[in-house]
Amino acid sequence: MNSGVEIYNINCIIRVIIMRFLFSCILSLMFLCAYPSQMTLGEGNRPCFGINGKNLVYTPQEGLWSVATGWANDWPCSWKHANPKSVTESGDWKILSGEMVFPEGKLLLRDSYRTLDNGLIQCKRRYEWQGKETLYHVTLAIRLQVCGHELYPFLPGILYYGNQMGARINPDIIPVYDVKKEKEFAVFEEHRYPMPFAMLEDTENMCGIALHSTPSPVRGAVLQDQWWSLGVENINKDTTELVMYSGPIGYNRQHGVAKARQFQPMKYTDTYLNLEPGRIIEKEFFIDMYGISERGTAFQHPIYTSLDLHRPYNADLFPTMKSIIKDKYEFAKKRWIENEHACGFDMYEKNYSEDIVMGWAGQSDAPGYALQVLEPMLDDPDVKSMVQHSMDFLSATQIDSVTGIFPVGYSFKENKYYGGDHVSCGQAMYCFAKTIERAQKNHDYKYKKWKEFLRKACDAQTRRILSKEWVSKSTSECFYIAPLALASKLFKEKSYAKAAEKIADDCYQKYYDLTKGCYWGGTLDATCEDKEGAWAAFQGYLSLYELTRKPDYLQRAKHAMDVCLSYVVVWRIPLPAGRLADFNFKTEGWTVVSPQNQHLDVYGVVFAPEIFKMGVYLKDERLKKLSEVMFRSCYQLVDEYGSQGEQVTHTNFAQHGDMSNVFKLRGGYSERWTVFWITAHFLTGAAKFAEMNVDFMQ
Repeated sequence: MNSGVEIYNINCIIRVIIMRFLFSCILSLMFLCAYPSQMTLGEGNRPCFGINGKNLVYTPQEGLWSVATGWANDWPCSWKHANPKSVTESGDWKILSGEMVFPEGKLLLRDSYRTLDNGLIQCKRRYEWQGKETLYHVTLAIRLQVCGHELYPFLPGILYYGNQMGARINPDIIPVYDVKKEKEFAVFEEHRYPMPFAMLEDTENMCGIALHSTPSPVRGAVLQDQWWSLGVENINKDTTELVMYSGPIGYNRQHGVAKARQFQPMKYTDTYLNLEPGRIIEKEFFIDMYGISERGTAFQHPIYTSLDLHRPYNADLFPTMKSIIKDKYEFAKKRWIENEHACGFDMYEKNYSEDIVMGWAGQSDAPGYALQVLEPMLDDPDVKSMVQHSMDFLSATQIDSVTGIFPVGYSFKENKYYGGDHVSCGQAMYCFAKTIERAQKNHDYKYKKWKEFLRKACDAQTRRILSKEWVSKSTSECFYIAPLALASKLFKEKSYAKAAEKIADDCYQKYYDLTKGCYWGGTLDATCEDKEGAWAAFQGYLSLYELTRKPDYLQRAKHAMDVCLSYVVVWRIPLPAGRLADFNFKTEGWTVVSPQNQHLDVYGVVFAPEIFKMGVYLKDERLKKLSEVMFRSCYQLVDEYGSQGEQVTHTNFAQHGDMSNVFKLRGGYSERWTVFWITAHFLTGAAKFAEMNVDFMQ
């Protein structure tokens, strides 16, 4: 006869199996309605697009093709429209042809459509100018209309369902979009997009519609390095358009401006074309339509469509893991500082400042874990000493018993501690937990002080979080979930897990439905939606899944991970003459920071292992391949001294240097801001991969 414990365990196993089955069904339902897609021709041979017999996307009544030949008030004007005159078929393609007649000559127009096996509708649009004279001040527009009230936009890396969280704090600094207002628009350069698509979620019909672009610059542009633009425009209360233009951009009700600086836009106007005789311009795009089972989740489907379209999986273009680990470790040693009072890894270059800083941009706590794991590969007797002494010093930091906050910085110059915030403290506690977990396995370290520090921090945070007065202000507190979950195992303390689950439930209620708001507040230099906030939730949910094996946490982890993925560049962005072009820089695998700070960074290396792990859990090889590219690609730009800067400007944006000319920002690189997190995250990510014994670590 089975004991009560055995019966309980069997019941638990059965429940887990059932929940996993239900979770897989939910994931399947999210994509079930995506097929079949169809295109039909309406009045004037204008195409309509839909799924399951219901049209979702229309072309404008005034015409399938729209071309402007004027420019006023920083925006195109003098629009002319045309509908197809003939419809033919060639194999899988349905071809619509037409023309526009101008005083200067004739513009031939052609659209070719076909439905692909994956349900996407592919279109190639062609313009051919047959006039004998140049046609001036031209703007080409691709417009797809979606009917419905309050359609929520999603522009990867730029606009998350309107950026509602940032809009409450700094609506003049970041792009915002109010779905309740008419005449809202958000149109940006294609090279700004990490994943080049724009999406609208229709919460009434529970579906999503995405427009995927094949990005390209435009020939005949008046401006140098002018690209097509992509975005959304709210025409009226009943109609929103997914749009592409041959150059015009704007946001926050301002036409002809670029999100070019951290706190303000810059003028970016006169983005029209002059078509000389014989000029042919073509543009490829894809229409993606699908059903959803939950509000605020329509953004997830096109992320994987974008991965499938661009396939950023060639990691062999980049340095090996072994060479990256070796070089990053050698640079970390250069940041080692010590005196009679303190020792550890300096956040800054020595000629800038000498500060040991935990969490966020300092990450002086991270090597405690990473170097233990990587020690066999490093073959350096100094590893044990640096780990022991740096963690001993950090353990002396005093914790506020009420707030749970502790100073995260120590100034060598002033011989005093400073700072403290949820982001940095949560990240530091996680590194302490990982360091202790590893030290307990190899028995080479004296970690009593480390455990005492972590327990005090966990006790204080648990008291605060489990109190009735606790209210989270942003996703920043999600950085406590992972360390509390891990500490609950290390110390066999259930209250830590309870506190972790309380934060996770709060996060789920506030941010799972993106129509209410998106993960935000994960950085200290931006107060808006950001990938670090999404990473805090992703890391937290995944930690709780691994602690409890509850399928709900895996589903939530995927949701937060997909937001993180939306910041990952999946295509090779061509760059103008500049520092990045000098190095033949390849953009795939890098991450955009936030809607406020629109540059690339290497932050993704720290959560690339978790993406790999999700690839294992979800049986998705794409995630496993992408994670390796993210890590190895981000080693680019390391100089002969082992140094690597933080800010890579793939688009019209900059935070350092001469920012007076918007046309000189793209392709720049801030190589002198070399805070320690850039090195520490590589070591941490490599250690996580090593613990998983992934093939590419060999």
